[in-house]
Amino acid sequence: MSESLWRRQLSDGLGAMGIELSTDQQEQLLAFLALLNKWNRAYNLTAVREPRQMVPRQLLDSLTLLPYITADRVLDAGAGGGLPGIPLAIARPDIHFTLLDSNSKKTRFLTQCKLELLLDNVEVIHGRAEDCRPDQPFEQVTSRAFTALPNLVDWCGSLLADEGQFLAMKGQFPDDEVSGLPSGWQVGARHRLDYPGCDGERHLLIINRVSPRQDSTTGG
Repeated sequence: MSESLWRRQLSDGLGAMGIELSTDQQEQLLAFLALLNKWNRAYNLTAVREPRQMVPRQLLDSLTLLPYITADRVLDAGAGGGLPGIPLAIARPDIHFTLLDSNSKKTRFLTQCKLELLLDNVEVIHGRAEDCRPDQPFEQVTSRAFTALPNLVDWCGSLLADEGQFLAMKGQFPDDEVSGLPSGWQVGARHRLDYPGCDGERHLLIINRVSPRQDSTTGG
């Protein structure tokens, strides 16, 4: 029952969101969802366990980021159960996604997804963000249910290119977290996210460094 329900929910949801994916890509997304559901019983990868909520809250929610992904290399920080990194990697095979998480059970699951789904554009790294030393910084860093914004820029700031962007997915608009951003960082844009089956507020905050010119202007 779940498989036919998921297939219908995914097809209808993609249509409503104006996202065109091939049949193979849709099957990859459903295969990922089946893996997530299977491994979740032992590894506690996600709190979403009701089958009817899985396509909207895991696949469609992740895919709301598609219009904002503009870089060739993207880091998904605190990748957890692969959301949003795996759905984005399936939808954009032309972009290289690095999935970073400090939990070995979760990176084991992500590695299994990469192998079973044949995701050549995915790299999995087990480790803390503060200890990560990539060959070059990333132009975009995504996060979903990872940590508060001040922690995000503190832990992952060194991984972001000078002109790069954090794409932070949140529920209700996090006023306290925004006000707690350290100097040198700002919310460059905010967007309401929506998808079929969305049952609450969803926001995307695009965070970037304050340019030296802006700093000197605001500093008087």
